[in-house]
Parts: sequence; C-alpha cells; structure tokens
Amino acid sequence: MNYSEALKNPIFNTIAQASQELNMDSYVIGGFVRDFLLQRDFKKDIDIVVIGSGIDLALKVSELLPNKPKVQVFKNYGTAMLRYKEIDIEFVGARKESYNQDSRNPIVENGTLEDDQNRRDFTINALALSLNINNYGDLVDPFNGVEDLENKLLRTPLNPDITYSDDPLRMLRGIRFATQLDFDIETESLIAIERNNERINIISGERIVEELNKILSTDKPSIGFLHLYKTGLLDIILPELTALNNVEEIEGHTHKNNFYHTLEVVDNICPNTEDVWLRWSALLHDIGKAPTKKFSKKQGWTFHGHEFLGGKMVKKIFERLHMPLNNKLKFVQKMVMMSSRPIVLAQDIVTDSAVRRLVFDAGEDVDDLMTLCEADITTKNPTKFKKYHNNFDIVRKKIIEVEERDHVRQFQPPITGEEIMKLFNLKPSREIGMLKEAVKEAILDGKIPNEYQAAYDFVLKRADKLGLKKV
Repeated sequence: MNYSEALKNPIFNTIAQASQELNMDSYVIGGFVRDFLLQRDFKKDIDIVVIGSGIDLALKVSELLPNKPKVQVFKNYGTAMLRYKEIDIEFVGARKESYNQDSRNPIVENGTLEDDQNRRDFTINALALSLNINNYGDLVDPFNGVEDLENKLLRTPLNPDITYSDDPLRMLRGIRFATQLDFDIETESLIAIERNNERINIISGERIVEELNKILSTDKPSIGFLHLYKTGLLDIILPELTALNNVEEIEGHTHKNNFYHTLEVVDNICPNTEDVWLRWSALLHDIGKAPTKKFSKKQGWTFHGHEFLGGKMVKKIFERLHMPLNNKLKFVQKMVMMSSRPIVLAQDIVTDSAVRRLVFDAGEDVDDLMTLCEADITTKNPTKFKKYHNNFDIVRKKIIEVEERDHVRQFQPPITGEEIMKLFNLKPSREIGMLKEAVKEAILDGKIPNEYQAAYDFVLKRADKLGLKKV
C-alpha cells in the first residue's frame, strides 16, 4: 500500500531530494506516521531518521528551501533541527543503543533502519515511511504496528523487560499513550512494568512530571493513574496519593475510599478546565486526609485540618519532583488549603459576609476554586447531587452580587496606612496595623461599605477607643 497521502506536504519532497543528492536513505518515523494512520491531528513536529548523518541532511534540506531556515545542530547527540512553516523537523542518524544499569543515557553507535526501529519504545512508534525515490511512500512495519493500531494495543518491539529496564521512562510513556489514545497495554508488557517499577528511580523528577502533566492533560486521567497504581509506579512517585487507598472500619463505621474519590474528582474537573495546575489541585486536594484520619465514638471518622496539612505536603511534593517553586506552587497550595471552603458554604445558609471572605481569601482564583469544589461532588445519591449543585449555583450568584457591590476580589482598603498616619501624626506602628485590619474586617463583615467616607468615619471612631486623636 502507498501512503503518499501522508507525504503531501512539499517539505517531504525536499527531504527526498536532499537525501538523493547526498546518496542517503531517509524515512519519516514515529508519532507523525502513527497519528496519520489514526487520523489524528499530528503535533507540529516530524522525526526524520537517516542512514548516515542527520546533521548533513538537515543542512542540505535548509540549502534547498527558499528561505534557507536556520539549522540547530546538536553535535553531542548527532541530531539537527530546523523549522519549516510552524513545523519542527528533527533529523537523526539511524542508530543502535546499549545501556548501563544506572543510566537511561545510551551508548550510541551508527546503525541500520532495523536497528533504529528495534530501539523504539512501542511498535506503533516504530512505523516508518520511505522518502527514497525508488519506494517513496512505502510503509516499513517490521513489528506489525499497523495491526496493533487497529487492535488499540501498546506493545514493545523487543522483550518488554529489556525495553523498560534500558529506559524506564518508557514505562511512563506507555501509560501516557494508553491514556491519550485509549489503548490497552499488552498484558506481558504491563507485568514487565510492574517487575521493573523500581527502575523509575533513575529518572529525573522533571521527566516524570512531564509525563504526569501529559496524563493529567487527557480527557480521562484516571485511566493513567490506575495503571500507575496497579504497576506500583504511583507508590514510588506519589506515595501521598496511594496512602489514600486505605479504608478502615471501626465499630461498624467506615469512610469513603479517598483514592478512588480523588481520581473521580480529577476526571470530573477535566471537561471544565484545561489548566494542568488546576488539575494538579484536584489530584492533590485530599492528600492531607491520610495523616489526619482519626476515629472517635462521638464524631466517627474525621480529617480535621487536612486542608492545611495538605497545603504543606504539596510543597514537599513539588520540591521532591523538581516542579516549579513559583506561582504554580502557590496556586496549587491555595486550592488545596481552600478546597473545603465553598463546600461548607454550599451546605449552610449563604451569608454575604461568608461570601465576601471567600472572595477576599481566594482573590482572582475564586472561579477556579469553585470549579474544583464542584468537581468534588461525587455522591451517587441523585437527590444529594442535585441539591449540592443547586447550592453551588446559589454561591456563584452570591459571589457575583457581592463582587459587583463590594469589589472584594482585588481588595484595596479605601483608606490607606499613609492616610491614617497623617490623620494622627503617627509613624508606622502597631496601632496603624490594628486600624487597617479593623477596616478590612468591618468591610468583610458588612458593617461598613467598601467606600472611603465610611472607612474614614470608622477609623476615627476606632482610633478614639485606642486613645488616638486626630491632628
């Protein structure tokens, strides 16, 4: 069968011409071919494997293109890259690899197309289309990758123990592909991941998080996290999460399984946000429950303070996995620490004061917080489900009303500390801080409106109680 439809972009003709002029064989390989056969939109990158020098071919292709795009050369890896009309094209010489036990960085030698396909992670990523004049567009499929695509199966080209032990990141990539494509992982391959799960310890936190982010970015991340759990990888990467899969019963009292509940919350939030950090917040929102779980005859099972402890645990996870210790961390911490606040509001009578405080504390992230908390409704009781969602609608409307009236989201006190100091001829002091805090509390409690004159009058009255006189 001829797959020339996949090669309709004129760049492939240019690569074929450059290959012929250099007397090299070249092939487009990997994700581009897989996604074409799956009729998926391909990512804006193409991998070209060359029997020879990938750098030489990239330079020749650039020379033949009208705008002669700049070629990035990575001599240490024997690869080169150029950008053509929004597409990144990487050129690499065919190679064979061998590995040391303590590293995923291979010892590389020049090889054949067969060697290069052998080293690929999965049969569906070993598919290659010829760019050679004599068989242009022919598919090279030594491992029946097309059949695996049709059967929606992930299988390694070689013995899976070798594939995963050589480069343990492939275990995460396999689970990620299974989640993205809704494929099954071959049984023997899945067992091999479990056998080799400890090898994940040689992979850097950054690379692990890159794959976790891709799993979290899918339509149904629970598929991937269940694979991670069943193969033992999750217990190594995120033991705080697997600790939630422990349901106890004392005197007939049990509590819900917070691990499976968490996966449900993550799936629930996905249709409502593509923000991977809000999805991380859903994944970690209950991690404080395992260490705070207690039983008493009076209250049954409790998890007091789990949000606060969970926020502290988030920082440790981010540090351990080398995740960004910036506003992303602060956002996830805030979401975890505030994750119960709207739920409590939605169960009680919703007062303006409580809503003002919620908006003040959440600030610009209040809408994300509401999205997280609505995803947290996992009850299977249809009456309760409807009631909770109706209550959340009431809270959302209240937030809009309060925000329009009181402008709390980007709260700035109507009277500043500098003005208070001038009023009473004071330098920065504890009294100034007390007056500013009193103004804020009065506004949040609804005692005074968020307006200058009201705040000014309030400060004069409160200052008088502190023995301060206006100058």
